[in-house]
This record gives sequence, structure tokens and C-alpha cells, in this order.
Amino acid sequence: MKMLNQEEAKRICDKVMSLTKADECRVQLSGSRNGNIRYARNAVSTAGLIENTQLTVSVAFGKRQGTASINEFDEKSLEKAVRRAEDVARLAPENPEFQPAIKKQEYKGSATYSEATAAIDPEYRAEVASVSINSARKAGLVAAGFFSDTTGFETVANSSGVFGYQTLSNLGFTVTTRTEDGRGSGWVTRSANDAKKFDAREASEIAIEKALKSVEAKALEPGRYTVILEPAATSEIIGRMFGAFDARQADEGRSFLSKKGGGNRLGEKLFDEQVNVWADPWNPEVPVLGWDNQSMLARERTDVIKGGKIESLDYTRFWAEKQGKRASGRHGNMIMSGGGKSTEELIASTKKGILVTRTWYIRMVDPQSLLLTGLTRDGTFYIENGKIKHPVKNFRFNESPVTMLNNIDELGKPVVIGGDEVRFQMLIPPMKVRDFNFTSLSDAV
Repeated sequence: MKMLNQEEAKRICDKVMSLTKADECRVQLSGSRNGNIRYARNAVSTAGLIENTQLTVSVAFGKRQGTASINEFDEKSLEKAVRRAEDVARLAPENPEFQPAIKKQEYKGSATYSEATAAIDPEYRAEVASVSINSARKAGLVAAGFFSDTTGFETVANSSGVFGYQTLSNLGFTVTTRTEDGRGSGWVTRSANDAKKFDAREASEIAIEKALKSVEAKALEPGRYTVILEPAATSEIIGRMFGAFDARQADEGRSFLSKKGGGNRLGEKLFDEQVNVWADPWNPEVPVLGWDNQSMLARERTDVIKGGKIESLDYTRFWAEKQGKRASGRHGNMIMSGGGKSTEELIASTKKGILVTRTWYIRMVDPQSLLLTGLTRDGTFYIENGKIKHPVKNFRFNESPVTMLNNIDELGKPVVIGGDEVRFQMLIPPMKVRDFNFTSLSDAV
């Protein structure tokens, strides 16, 4: 893929907007190179490289909108895309929630690009797999993993003067390591903006240790326990809550932030005072684009929960206008404050409890209470007198992050949890939580 620089990207966007006869035009132009390697049963199974550059043009005649996408950039192809979008707009019904193109925005750049990550090549990916596989073989275990890296750029523009350009990079890694007889399983995940912060050997050794320690799991009676949730386990639960701060859903009575009788719970204390969550595009650990691709609104540092109180909700432009509020761009990250202790130190301070490595297969039970159901897996352990005493069989749980964040005993040091693209990242701590509700046992490892 040819990485378009800012000048080249702007030239294409300007050309597209000059071709349209519509009342307004919005353009998104992005390019990416996604490399990956996958292995299973201690052998590489697939490796690939996907490169693509895509332009999406959206035009409007009044409240009638049309959109078209292409990945060819000669003048004839650009004009064809514009005409196709115009044809669709003329045929489309009026959008009752239409919002005109936003006015010029000030986008502040963030450190989403790393030369070290952009330099990742097939040899680097092969070395990641080799290190992980050889470490597993040495321990007499079987590994299956996936490593991926992304390098690219994002551009937004519209006929009202908006223009934003930013380069980005990221990597993601997961590995599951199991005993040959399938009785023990360990897992780990890593995400980083900068490849210099990633160590495949360190990550793989954690999965290996958990696999070896999880053999001969004992059954504990389901019930309410003090748990230590590692950040990856926490993210799967509270990540669903972070996606539920939409003001419209709350105002219309469709979320846990809906108030009985109408309205929302902005300003109410719903969580323990230790809970502080905010979004910050410029955080050096989890930097994200300076704008929301969907609305093109500039992102801001925003307090979401402060001292357990709901500090802000997400307003689309339509709903903000209807409610007399200020619209906001969707957050690209979520950051939760914590303490200075590692997961190991939280274990050391626990008299009795359960350590959860991972939660998965999570499903919504009740959106108005955010009640979730899911399973533990890949390393669940019983803690007694500050030490891991033995592995335990996995559990099914029925729990709400709202309840969970009201039962916090202690928070550890936040770590990065995210995907393999700079789209949504989290910086969250391990948590010690009391009265976590395990409802039944699962024989799967």
C-alpha cells in the first residue's frame, strides 16, 4: 500500500468535493496495511498481508442522502463514485434526523503512529510465532495464537471546510497454551501502539504458567465470592457498560441510565467513589484519532464517571439539538483510574477469593440493569491467605458491571487492553471485587 501523505489525501478529497453538484459533500479516505500470522498445535497455519485504500463519499440534496465507496483514485473513478452517490441521494427518502455537514473543526493530533510498529515485516511476525511456539514446546505444551499489526492513515473532509489527517499503527497478540491432555489451559492478550512495548516471550510465558498451574482443577460450589479480575477479564464486562452511555437510549427508557418516569441519570452517584473513568484522545498509553469518524466532531478529554457519579453522556448531533444539549464525538478510548498494586499484590492481600484470568461468551440478560451472563476460562484459581492454593473449575456468572463497580475492595495498576487497530482502546486496572455472583460450574477449561 502506498501511504498517502496529508497533501496527497487532501488533493483527492478536494477533487471529489469539486465534482459534486449536491448541496453538500462529506468524504472519508483511509488506507491500511494489516499483517498477521496464525498458529495452532505448535505450527504456523496461516500468514497474510491485506492492503487497501478506500474512499467513501456522501452527498445530500436537502435531507436526501446518498453514499458510494471506491478503492480506485483516477479522475474517472472519482467522478463515477460521486455520480453514483448523487443518484442514490435523488432516489432516497428524506432523512427525518438529517444533520447538515458540520462546520470547520480544530483537530489536535495524537501519538497514534509508531515507526517501530510500521516497520513490522513477515520476519518479525514469524519471530513472534517462533518464540511463542518454542516456549510452549519446551514446557511440553501446545500453543495456538494470533498476532496482527496495522499501519495506516485516516482522512475526513467536507464541503464546509472540515479536514483532518492522521497516521496510525497498532498491534495485537493473543495466545492460548494448553496441556497435551487438554486439562490445563492458559491465555494472555497484549495490545500496543508501539512495537517497542511488546514482548512476545514475556506474554507467552504467562500463558504457559497458567496452563501448567490449571491442571487438576477442583470444583467449588457456585455462590458469591471475592474475586480478583485481571484487566482482560474486567474489560469484557465493563466494556459493555462503556458502550451504554448513549443519551438517547437513556432518555427513551432503554438503558441502565434511564430514570423512572423519564429522563436520564446524569449527575447521579451509581458506583463506588473509587470509580473514575474518562476519555482522553491524547493519553500516551492509549492514543486515538482526534475526531469521531462517524460525526467528524473533534474529540475532547471528557470525564465520564467521577467519584462514582455519572459526569457525561454521549449526544449525537440530532439528539443534542432535540434536547437542547451540546453534541459530542464518540470516545475512542476509556481510561479508568486505579492504584499502584499489581495483580500479584492484590492476590497477596486476599484472605480468600478467586482469581479470574479471562471472561468470555458474554451475553446481555437485561439492558436496563446491564445484567450479563458469561463464563470464566483459561485459568481460574482459588486464593487462600494471599497465595494461589489450587486451580478451580470454571464458572458461569450472572453479574452486572453496575453492581460489580459498587462492590470494589481495591483497584490495581491500570494496563492497556485493546484491539489490533486504533479504534477503541482501554486503560483499566485489575480489580478486587466482593460478592461476585457465580451461578453454576462449567467443565470446559
